[in-house]
Amino acid sequence: MLDKAKMWTNQRNKELRDRAAKVIPGGMYGHQSTAILPDVYPQFFRRAEGTRLWDTDGNEYIDYMCAFGPNLLGYRHPSVEDAATTQQRLCDTATGPSEIMVELAERFVSMISHADWAMFCKNGTDATTMAMMCARAHTKKRKILAAKKAYHGAAPWCNPYVAGTVPEERAHMLYYEYNNPQSLEDAFRAAGDDVAGVFASAFRHDVFEDQELPTPEFAQSARDLCDRTGALLIVDDVRAGFRLARDCSWSTVGIQPDLSAWGKCIANGYPLSALLGSEKARAAAQKIFVTGSFWFQAIPMAAAIATLNQIQKTDYLERMEKTGAMLRSGLATQASSHGFSLRQTGPVQMPMILFDDDPDMRLGYGWVSEALTRGVYIHPWHNNFICAALTENDVKLTLEITDEAFAALKKKRATLGPVPQLAARFARLHDESLTAAR
Repeated sequence: MLDKAKMWTNQRNKELRDRAAKVIPGGMYGHQSTAILPDVYPQFFRRAEGTRLWDTDGNEYIDYMCAFGPNLLGYRHPSVEDAATTQQRLCDTATGPSEIMVELAERFVSMISHADWAMFCKNGTDATTMAMMCARAHTKKRKILAAKKAYHGAAPWCNPYVAGTVPEERAHMLYYEYNNPQSLEDAFRAAGDDVAGVFASAFRHDVFEDQELPTPEFAQSARDLCDRTGALLIVDDVRAGFRLARDCSWSTVGIQPDLSAWGKCIANGYPLSALLGSEKARAAAQKIFVTGSFWFQAIPMAAAIATLNQIQKTDYLERMEKTGAMLRSGLATQASSHGFSLRQTGPVQMPMILFDDDPDMRLGYGWVSEALTRGVYIHPWHNNFICAALTENDVKLTLEITDEAFAALKKKRATLGPVPQLAARFARLHDESLTAAR
């Protein structure tokens, strides 16, 4: 049980940040940098179990980020840990893969409607880059279409930052508006007869933005345009895979992609990602050369099989939907009672929580900071995640804390200082990326 009486402190984290700044560029990098989070947020953690995190100062949190998505069933889920431990006694990184690689591929093919084959890698960027290469190998065309502001990884072709990249690496990228069939058709027209593939996120889950599920009209338009031109339709399910459905996320709108990229939670936190494809793309997948020294590790594959067992045999998804809905309803009621208005968008399993009338995010930052120091970790501008280990009692305790956070925010509202213009900064970086692609 979370000890609400324990005094929150961050001295150890401060010391570690100071040490890290001397030996790690910027002290930290990528999405793990806390330079764009409230100052009170911890950078370093010591332990994770179920729905809980403990930072290096010993502070305990109910965690609504789930390691930015990899925690699906709960940290250190017993059946996943047992499978990983059993495989560890046999082999992990070896001269060749374990036989369980074949079993894992068979399991994915049996579960995902559009999939006839599977390839495994480590990160979401690996999987999306493989998808891009397959599309180009299959069509012998160059242009890749992606939604504006969508995140498909950190490789030069899709990196949201332009530092360290050159325009040529984005020269064949064209962009459209998510959920806008006309915009997608315009992008096809601009590309001429040179479209290799279309990337579409499982749903619109851009940072700082309200989330949108794909409309059937948009999804069908993407399928039709790809069929008409021979381009491959690619669903990026790295973030949302198995959180919306037990199949590819676009199965919820009745559309089958040619390729889908997976990662994050498919091994419940063990490092593994995957590219799944239809028969149409098999020959192209055989032609491209992609590999990595650690791509064939057996322990993550054993963890993935155990994770898929839970996905197939338990009500994990329904439990996430139930607790997610309970949290969303409770937060809406609390916000209103304290004089605030929230925008909670996207599926309840992956909630984006933003404040109305908060252009510089001072309310959002103030509220999550108050919640954090009381034991609830919520992200202020990225979608959050619900895991299957979250119980109704966890949500009730969360709502006790968030109610206190709303009350504290109300008292401080008039004295809150401005927050750095993070949304504007990210928008500028994205505009730079689009300019570099032209």
